[in-house]
Amino acid sequence: MNCIPVSDDSIKQAAKILRDGGLVAFPTETVYGLGADAYNPYALAKIFEVKNRPFFDPLIIHIAAIETLEEAADLSLLNDGTRKKLFLLAKNLWPGPLSIILPKSVKIPGIATAGLQTAAIRFPDSECAQKLISLSGRAVAAPSANPFGSLSPTRAEHVLEKLGGKVDLILDGGSTRIGLESTVLDITSGNVRVLRPGGTPKEEIEKLIGPVWGPGTRDQGLRIKDCGSGTGDQGLGTGNHLVSPGLLKSHYAPEASLSVFSKEEIVHQPYKTGVAFLFYDDQTKEIWQNSQKPPDLAFVKVLSASGEALEAASHLFETLHSLDHGSISQIFAQLAPNLGLGEAINDRLLRASAVK
Repeated sequence: MNCIPVSDDSIKQAAKILRDGGLVAFPTETVYGLGADAYNPYALAKIFEVKNRPFFDPLIIHIAAIETLEEAADLSLLNDGTRKKLFLLAKNLWPGPLSIILPKSVKIPGIATAGLQTAAIRFPDSECAQKLISLSGRAVAAPSANPFGSLSPTRAEHVLEKLGGKVDLILDGGSTRIGLESTVLDITSGNVRVLRPGGTPKEEIEKLIGPVWGPGTRDQGLRIKDCGSGTGDQGLGTGNHLVSPGLLKSHYAPEASLSVFSKEEIVHQPYKTGVAFLFYDDQTKEIWQNSQKPPDLAFVKVLSASGEALEAASHLFETLHSLDHGSISQIFAQLAPNLGLGEAINDRLLRASAVK
């Protein structure tokens, strides 16, 4: 397995692997992606094989320049109002952690989009990712570089541990900046909808294009349940194929059982051997410690001492990775305030806690 630091030479090597139909794990501002040539169906099939990913779950297509968008998407199918929204979003929020559902180009193989006529497309805000995509000469399809349904990788070591020798090259760019996947936004229907909360808060989108459908995470539970059972229509395309990644009821899960609690609930949870506590902020941790008086060897982690959402988001998956070992059988996690990036944090925690 080749795992090498990001450099001009290593990116050139990785780009050649992509052009030759191979797989490359690379850092973005969100999480590490498992990339393949978005126009090569055989390379795309390798992604599904390596991740053990179901074919009904579509991939996100990554571009490195606005000028290449029309190679991956058929913008002629958008009406004037939708095109205006797209260009406002692209001008202000790309590059960045925002994936936009658009009519796909005929060049994009059906395997990339679960047979749907739409594709999720994004322009990552990562110098490494942009250089890699540009040098490959193609768009790159890239889900998170982990086994399907497990914790997303925020460091190269996470990819190396979980995918081993199944990837042709891992580019090591250190820890990712945001640590949560992109927001997925569907602008193709009558009501613009956030399908997956992520690195771009809904509030930033609404400043540009007006109200966006996107329930709070606790209300979103019905949609999560529907997508997992295949009985609902929110987030589902024709044939019950998912319109976006990250919509299954159970996803992003550690090996240990995970339970989620509000701030008011978690401070009353008694300490138990083999249970780790994950708090959103120091204030809540201190209330719990003063009340429960756990032993010094207790596994206790905090996402952000001050309760800052971006810091908490960037630490979420890395902290869960650190707690997911043989000494821990269960993780009790505090939900974040359900605003901005807090909605995305809660989305990941709720899916990770769902019964598999």
